[in-house]
Amino acid sequence: MAKAADRVTAPGVDIASDEPANADVAGLSYEQARDELISVVALLEGGQLGLEESMRLWQRGEALASHCSTWLDGAEAALNQDED
Repeated sequence: MAKAADRVTAPGVDIASDEPANADVAGLSYEQARDELISVVALLEGGQLGLEESMRLWQRGEALASHCSTWLDGAEAALNQDED
């Protein structure tokens, strides 16, 4: 697994850009989003980031968490449908 800083600053995730850093989240698999979310949390917990960068990462983390939740809700619905 890549280092936390490498995951967050991977191509397409430019936290210094004015473009939405979350535009690519919808295309991630559950596992990709979960792994990146873990990296984002580790960076934020490290406390070594400036306020602006921390806020951008927080927003990215929120988007990743929402995406993971959507995946899990869909999986739960599919399992419940199979039980009926």
